[in-house]
Amino acid sequence: MEKLKCVVPDRLKRRVEESHVDDLPSLSSSLLQLFLSLPQFHQLISELAAEPATQAGLCGKNEGAALDLKEKGNQCYSSGDHSQALRCYSQLQALRLAPIDAHHTGKNLVATLYLNRASLFHKMGLSMESLRDCSRALEISPSYPKVWCRRGKVNATLGNYEDSVHDLSVAKDMEPSIGGKKQIERELDMLARHHEKKIPKPASQKSVEIPEIKLQCVKTPDKGRGMVSQFDIPQASLIHAEEPYAVVILKHCRETHCHYCLNELPADTIPCFSCSLPLYCSQHCQVRAGGPIHIPDTMVGSNFKPTLECIPEHKHECQGVHWPAILPSDVVLAGRVVVKTMEQKGQFTDVPNLSETLGLCESYSKMSPESKLELHIYSIVLLFCLHHSFSSELSINGDSASQIVILLSQIRVNSIAVVRMKSNTNDSYDQQDWFQNFSFGEAEAASSVEQVRVGQALYKAASLFNHSCLPNIHAYFISRTLLLRTTEFVSGGCPLELSYGPPVGQWDCKDRLRFLEEEYFFRCWCRGCSEVNESDLVISGFCCVNPNCSGVILDNLVANCEKQKPKVPETISNESHLQVHELKDIDIKKVANISLDQTQSSFHVGSGYCLKCGSYCNFASRSKEVKKAWTDFRRLQDSIASKDTCGTNLTDALRSLGLLRSILHAYNKGIAEAEDILAKAFCFIGDFEPARDHCKASIEILEKLYGPNHIAIGYELAKLASIQLALGDCTAVYNINRLSAMFSTYYGPQAGIIFPYLLVLERERSRIIQ
Repeated sequence: MEKLKCVVPDRLKRRVEESHVDDLPSLSSSLLQLFLSLPQFHQLISELAAEPATQAGLCGKNEGAALDLKEKGNQCYSSGDHSQALRCYSQLQALRLAPIDAHHTGKNLVATLYLNRASLFHKMGLSMESLRDCSRALEISPSYPKVWCRRGKVNATLGNYEDSVHDLSVAKDMEPSIGGKKQIERELDMLARHHEKKIPKPASQKSVEIPEIKLQCVKTPDKGRGMVSQFDIPQASLIHAEEPYAVVILKHCRETHCHYCLNELPADTIPCFSCSLPLYCSQHCQVRAGGPIHIPDTMVGSNFKPTLECIPEHKHECQGVHWPAILPSDVVLAGRVVVKTMEQKGQFTDVPNLSETLGLCESYSKMSPESKLELHIYSIVLLFCLHHSFSSELSINGDSASQIVILLSQIRVNSIAVVRMKSNTNDSYDQQDWFQNFSFGEAEAASSVEQVRVGQALYKAASLFNHSCLPNIHAYFISRTLLLRTTEFVSGGCPLELSYGPPVGQWDCKDRLRFLEEEYFFRCWCRGCSEVNESDLVISGFCCVNPNCSGVILDNLVANCEKQKPKVPETISNESHLQVHELKDIDIKKVANISLDQTQSSFHVGSGYCLKCGSYCNFASRSKEVKKAWTDFRRLQDSIASKDTCGTNLTDALRSLGLLRSILHAYNKGIAEAEDILAKAFCFIGDFEPARDHCKASIEILEKLYGPNHIAIGYELAKLASIQLALGDCTAVYNINRLSAMFSTYYGPQAGIIFPYLLVLERERSRIIQ
């Protein structure tokens, strides 16, 4: 793409820089004519959208490579290297590369690969995965006796006696050799003598709640459209649930998460039948994704019939072409939106007016010249790719390209990152003596929590909810479904607002403002950004040089940002960003001399001067000391990551913690992070008492920054409770109660699904109470 940018003449670049939405059709036509005259553009389109027969095979099927990986997997299986065998069958793409109509030694290759993997899973003790693979093989090749036999053995392992007898009987009838029939008869005799009829418990199906709160879209003078309720909404109420209009998996998650539901992939992943790009967690997701499933009629005995209606989400990408794998995720998402909209409208010649269909705001006019040019290039490239892969009737003209430009600008500011909670959790949830046999390091590893971005999606209705750095609703996901839940009591008519980025407590005001302006093109005037609050003052502040003063000292950038807070533009409505509960700044007068009245906050801010007593400090020299101290913590983190002995690094970090506490304000987030690193280090060496103390110290600071009931505190309480349980400390019950209440508020009944370790902690709480 950079090569195409370089060939755009300056006169066109100036037009792009000065362009507005109304200029897009003419400008897109000019750029289109330019690219059509360039050989390098046609070469690019050929590489991205060429027919599979002309490709090197980036996304296409490859029978030869699949056979090579199959043989390598078989060798690893025979030698006992089960993990490498699984990599050959699954992760190294034998199943992904095998064409559905390929045969080897008289058997369908895909069915054989499923059988081989099923045998491997059975050997590894993964019976359910083995059973599913057997069923997949039989759907493709139902007259395959070895698969029937394997499934019979797996059903016997699972205690499914009747199913096992049925499968083995079918295998016996199909088996052509006398020796094979006798072997199956012995299996049946053994099963009849030793079976125990067990009825497996059906998996519990936890359906997503249905919101009962009626919302309405209103217009506000400062934020445009927004969502409110006419009635009071209790805390922890589910107010909205929505499936995406379109969604795409992010590139870094393609090997780890399902390309449809975005959940983590199990061991028995399923590939697309027609290309080698997607992986799915189940046949359900495979079919729902819309990948075309074409089983040639020449496949003898095949009765493979999809049981679910296809949604053509991946269908237009499923030609073995390169562009879905190479283009950025937001461009691929735009392609899915265009295709879905055209299919809904039943017209395939011109890209429709997507603004009318989606009802989303665009950000084109606010973008930088470089970003605008990038959108134009990607829109033309995507238009050509869709012409090749989706509809040859699709017109390639300035109007269609300009619609995609607008769509890409809408995606930039309206798409939502689909996230998953990731914890380095011990897998042995079902061991009753898990905590009694706590090995060193597990207290930290069991509850190290972070949010991981796995997908990018458009939710039409959810895009109407406005932003606040002090939100009163929380967004989370069950599979692809977006759910919004209130985190506090919300009065009728009060705006329902979520945070588009880091909230108060995670970043200071200047960083939040810069993020929102760069990513969403607006200046935030929510209460967190227009009124003075303790969190923004102390989160990166230094302590006063006067040891008897609790005031805070700010650097120049933070001080300048705080000076602007009382200067709220007259166009900003005070009522539009009122929250029901005021921010609990109970200690704000301890850190700054501040006068508060009913309308605004005002105080004198000076960089390098204490906001309470006015004492001055040399900010630059103290910053150097802080930077030097942090090198010790980085070394300690590296030791933990590489599983080295902490020894000297731990001693150095403890000394540097004292230095940080002598320079940084007591509520500075850097101290909380340092305390957390030390807690992890002591867990790593199995010394849980200091680990508990450092974890508590970190939480005390974070409670000042976020507030005591924020979900961020819940994640930290999970760590603390784990350490307390490892010590046999019964006060863990109190902290488990706290975090259970927080997770219930933020995630409702799905809390245990989203954060499974919560169930482990609650089970241990019950054990202690009993």
